[in-house]
Amino acid sequence: MPDLHLLSPKGFRAAAVHAGIKSKQTPDVALLICDKTASAAAVFTTNKVVAAPVLVGRRNIRSGKLRGIVVNAGNANACTGKQGLKDAERMCTLAASIAECKPSEILPSSTGIIGHLLPMEKLERGIIEAAQYLGSSREHANLFADAILTTDLVRKTASTEVKLGRRRITLAGVCKGSGMIGPRLDVPHATMLAYLTTDAAAPAPLLKKLLKQSADVSFNTVTVDDHASTNDTAVLLASGVSGAKLSSKSDQTKFAEALTDVCQSLAYQIAADGEGATKVVIINVRRAKSDKAAQSIARAIANSPLVKTAMHGNDPNWGRIVSAAGYAGVPFNPDTCILTLQGTKVFTNGTPVPFSSSQVSAALRKKEVTIDLDCRSGTGQATCWTCDLSKDYISINADYHT
Repeated sequence: MPDLHLLSPKGFRAAAVHAGIKSKQTPDVALLICDKTASAAAVFTTNKVVAAPVLVGRRNIRSGKLRGIVVNAGNANACTGKQGLKDAERMCTLAASIAECKPSEILPSSTGIIGHLLPMEKLERGIIEAAQYLGSSREHANLFADAILTTDLVRKTASTEVKLGRRRITLAGVCKGSGMIGPRLDVPHATMLAYLTTDAAAPAPLLKKLLKQSADVSFNTVTVDDHASTNDTAVLLASGVSGAKLSSKSDQTKFAEALTDVCQSLAYQIAADGEGATKVVIINVRRAKSDKAAQSIARAIANSPLVKTAMHGNDPNWGRIVSAAGYAGVPFNPDTCILTLQGTKVFTNGTPVPFSSSQVSAALRKKEVTIDLDCRSGTGQATCWTCDLSKDYISINADYHT
């Protein structure tokens, strides 16, 4: 596999600089520009409290066309009233002057602390400075990925190539998210932001359909603390430069699978980098009454503080898992289910199964833990990614504002 990154799809450039919005000397203002108008789709938070850039982004994406994205970290521009809207629009105007397009062809994003007006003098200076460094190399892609981080410890990237007919297209993405993660993106959570690029050619309605489908089995199934953010956003830009069109069902299926792979990789990385996390916890729910029921059960288990702390302590306390499934608000019968921890059955048909607590506890010390719940009551299935809950999570969030 070639060495791929966010700017590997043809037709994109990016840049990022430190403008002083974040106290750390790391990039905090970034641009992603498409050399020509791209087909675009986006999904946003369903929180009733919505940040200004989301309001502007929802409006600007209606045309299904974008020339670029402008992002800042360190300030969410949420709960900032009319001035917040003006500031988000100003970000678009500045970025549009760089891309030589209309402000409505720019999508703005912000992430960071809620309830503070953007330091516009710093932000404007940062956008203008970033324009001088636009490029298409891995270095520029990495700087963009770094600029969107807040409490994240590592950058998160994913990419792949797909052959459509005689042409090969590239699909890549970056995201951020570590805490305040429980995205609910248009489909029936620090903030979850994801930016995806491809050089395939596709109409905006198809992109939106495929992005929603992928988000539903990736970003919408990862949770750190189930706190849906005011700023959650996922955007997909298609430059069309490769000349490969998603005209056949077969090509659409291949593209959809690749998009889901990239989104799921990014979602997994969010769980792995959860605030204070020491391990990823994968919850698989099988043979539930329906997919919706399976999703509810998996999410209830993933969000249980008792389950998450047990996973942190390597404690095979299966009762916490079964009881969480029971309050998920969907059909669930413990007398028919089988619960497995790290490959060891611990509960079957309403009855505990004898097992070695020390052996299972040792198995739970791994960096990836799997909880498998077979409901044996239908055909529904779902997977949810989360992380353990440690003392560090409390420290990070207790000190975040001050």
